[in-house]
Amino acid sequence: MKITELYQIFLEHPEVSTDTRKINPNCLFFALKGPNFNGNEFANQALEKGAAYAVIDEAKFKVSDKYILVDSVLETLQKLATYHRNQCSAKIISLTGSNGKTTTKELIFSVLSKKYNSIATQGNLNNHIGVPLTLLSIKSDTEMAVVEMGANHQKEIAFLSSIAQPDFGYITNFGKAHLEGFGGVEGVIKGKSELYDFLIAHDKYVFMNADDPIQLEKLGTYVKKIGYSASNPQYYSIQLKESSPFVILEVEKTRISTQLTGAYNFTNCCAAIVMGKYFNVPLEDIKSALEGYSPENNRSQIIEKGRIKIILDAYNANPTSMEMAIRNFDNMKTPDSYLILGDMFELGDVSAEEHQSIADLTKTLGFTNVLLVGNHFYGVQTPFLKFQTFEEIKNYLESHPVEKGNMLIKGSRGMALERILDYLG
Repeated sequence: MKITELYQIFLEHPEVSTDTRKINPNCLFFALKGPNFNGNEFANQALEKGAAYAVIDEAKFKVSDKYILVDSVLETLQKLATYHRNQCSAKIISLTGSNGKTTTKELIFSVLSKKYNSIATQGNLNNHIGVPLTLLSIKSDTEMAVVEMGANHQKEIAFLSSIAQPDFGYITNFGKAHLEGFGGVEGVIKGKSELYDFLIAHDKYVFMNADDPIQLEKLGTYVKKIGYSASNPQYYSIQLKESSPFVILEVEKTRISTQLTGAYNFTNCCAAIVMGKYFNVPLEDIKSALEGYSPENNRSQIIEKGRIKIILDAYNANPTSMEMAIRNFDNMKTPDSYLILGDMFELGDVSAEEHQSIADLTKTLGFTNVLLVGNHFYGVQTPFLKFQTFEEIKNYLESHPVEKGNMLIKGSRGMALERILDYLG
């Protein structure tokens, strides 16, 4: 079936599902495959639950006209998403970066929603499946779509850009994330910059942090760039006033007090502000959006349990974000401060070095109550307590309860350190 024909079916059934556990009446089910599953085998189940059609790529499963046979379900989903994107009038803003993507996306969405009918990537559905699903959620009255793009290897951002074909783009930063897949920091810069490459090649607009020397170098003399800066008068001026514990900033003599912790969230706010200003969102609405945004999903959440104030930043971690979080927490340090740090994944050959560096940093800054969790941290040389498994630290906290103080909990998603909350307070 041609994409144009499938698109007519999509217009009649504009809700897409790839999960038989989430089937709404009259949706289109795309039978994707994975390493451990074959969606074709669940197509009949999707139809029984109310899907209008099931898109499959194995002929033996086609037993009625309710099954749409294609060469590749994944490629069809991606092509349909791009076709739909090109029929819509919504402006597409894509963003990527090593740290802060999801928070920045949510802030941009909050600001733009004050003036425009907007959508944004749900959760972290930012890969070769999530990006098409986001695009297919654009409605006829959608004016702005904020599309997050994640990557852990070269050419991935280029491919996602070809699917989304953004009108605008933004890179949060270049850090030590997914070093194994990208092949080091230079590989990260090259890979993330593929968004810039697409935008420049198609003469589109770029939002930028003009205080980031890498972004300045990458964009060079490119004309269609809109930047913010705390120091360069050539760009939109935004000043950081406080960051411990919460970010307070000033723009056009207007003070904005956020619920976000740490100076590293300053640039995330700046991106939302400069986009709001570019798209003529009134400053009072920008202020309202930023002050009303409350972090969740284990991202820099402030949680109080008894007499313990916890910064829960357990959604993800890499050496760059880990160092920034620890240095920010250092500003809140008291004799009762605790650091609970979990392994950082996908670091390849530099994993041992980077974990040792973080352990050394905590000692240099003068922290005394440091608990390190996971196989990687277990191998470092340090005077601090090390636990190879979550079960070990759980047992320790049960027998050595923390009664008061400030605490930072941070680690990669696979460590699921939010479970520690059950053993505190």
